[in-house]
Amino acid sequence: MQHSLSTQRQQKLERFIVRLGVENTKAVRWDLLHLALTHPSMDAVENYEQLEFLGDSVVRLVASRELWLKDNASKVGEWSAVRSVLVSDRTLAEIAKSVGLEQFLRVGASTVGDRKGETSRLADSFEAVLGALFLSKQNLDLVLPWLEPIFLRYIQKIKTDPAYKNYKAELQQWTQSKHRVLPEYRTQPMKEGKEQMRDPLFQSEVWLLGKLQGQGQGRSRKEAEKAAARIAYEALCDSPQA
Repeated sequence: MQHSLSTQRQQKLERFIVRLGVENTKAVRWDLLHLALTHPSMDAVENYEQLEFLGDSVVRLVASRELWLKDNASKVGEWSAVRSVLVSDRTLAEIAKSVGLEQFLRVGASTVGDRKGETSRLADSFEAVLGALFLSKQNLDLVLPWLEPIFLRYIQKIKTDPAYKNYKAELQQWTQSKHRVLPEYRTQPMKEGKEQMRDPLFQSEVWLLGKLQGQGQGRSRKEAEKAAARIAYEALCDSPQA
């Protein structure tokens, strides 16, 4: 569905694309970008929700590709832990802020000034922007040139994070200080018999106060639990109630 945009809105979207670093502006579907920068509070029907659904897969694909290219020596469990931080609302919102996305996002009066929902709002819209750029050419040509360098910097930052290698300890400290309980890990092999022996892979879940807080995979129980702990830790720290 094509949208008729005002000259003012068109110019504003063009400024945003320049901030992102997209060079082939002629290939951009401006109608889709307009939707990607429209919050449901502004328009209950035509907004970023569907594009966000697609963009969620785009951002995970780009993150996985970058890890494969630049961190090939690491194991799958470590990739999972790093990727969980890369695609978290906190990271995506941080990137969105760095390009001033909030200045271009259309929100309704009920959402203006809503600081509590800002992180998820910016992250969702950023994913929607990625979805719009992907659909513009049906590939990643409008995404990779500017997003990969950003992700590379974040990967390096995450890998040098002093808590990176011991998120189980970080999570345990957090749960004890907040709730005076320990997280529960439920870990089991994802394959059976000889297949598991040839190519071991484990799935781990972290539970806290009867609720599932994170899941992770790894080539050993320890790796799987580490991956799950990081996802749970990031999710809990991102929560407004944390």
